[in-house]
Amino acid sequence: MIARQVLDKQGFQLEIPSRAASNQIYVPELDRIVLGEKRGTRSFLNVKESRKAAITTRVLQLLHAVLLKRIHITKRDLFYTDVKLFVDQSESDGVLDDVATMIGCTRSNLHVVASDKGLVVGRISFFEDGDFIDCTKMGVGGKAIPPYIDKIENIQSDAEFILLVEKEAAYMRMAEDRFYNRYPCIVITAKGQPDVATRMFLSRITSELQIPVLALVDSDPYGLKILSVYMSGSKNMSYDSASLTTPNIKWLGLRPSDLNKYDLPDQCRLSMTENDIKTGKELLQEAFIMKNPQWMKELQIMVKTKQKAEIQALSSFGFQYITESYLPRKLREGDWI
Repeated sequence: MIARQVLDKQGFQLEIPSRAASNQIYVPELDRIVLGEKRGTRSFLNVKESRKAAITTRVLQLLHAVLLKRIHITKRDLFYTDVKLFVDQSESDGVLDDVATMIGCTRSNLHVVASDKGLVVGRISFFEDGDFIDCTKMGVGGKAIPPYIDKIENIQSDAEFILLVEKEAAYMRMAEDRFYNRYPCIVITAKGQPDVATRMFLSRITSELQIPVLALVDSDPYGLKILSVYMSGSKNMSYDSASLTTPNIKWLGLRPSDLNKYDLPDQCRLSMTENDIKTGKELLQEAFIMKNPQWMKELQIMVKTKQKAEIQALSSFGFQYITESYLPRKLREGDWI
């Protein structure tokens, strides 16, 4: 189409779905954020759009070459192939997302992957590009979650649940104590804000293994925002929400009600900032919170008491308290919501 327009001396014009916030819609039935129907054009003959149009065709050319060679690259690799044109990586990153929406596929389908960030350890094994991986035998730190999710095959597990952990420190405690041997599970962390590879990996194994996901996050508004990204997706990646979201994650801890239930010392409870309180009140209006009365109640406790706490606060009872007392009690009582 582009070639025909150029040969006809018409320049060229691309039609691209809008990724603007106004075109990002939360669909309750799907429990995720998706793109709406709004579309825009990008014309090479329009002075204001010509540079963006040139960048778009350059990215298309580079992606075509990558797919022909059947190799994978990172977003950083893509940027450095033509620094003078892109100038800033945000330019090539944004256009990459535009191309994915335009074609109607995921970034990973275009063989552009995220750098390693997430970790997994526990009762799961799979083949990664032909190599057998047993996550019970990957050392204390576990296995880096591979960005090439499409190269993972034959996933096997006898785990009863997946433990999704916000903080790397808590994950390392569970990995070192080999918590998964006493309680058959898979432990995953993205070390904070979830990256694309971890979200895709969690979605994939949850879909295939059909086991529950229990989340352990900080007792603050940002812990819940992290959960919302795993469950409903992010606005930046709404075009790819189907392969990135894991609905029905259960909130295991650390919950606001746990602070009193487990007698957390005053010195381990932090006062919420004005911004924390504002974020908490905004979350009370979010669909993924409103649909769960128990989550609403917990968040209301947080906003009312104006107290927050990190997972590491449990270490005030002992470094191994989380694996020897807190989690075993939670699992024994079925204390998740």
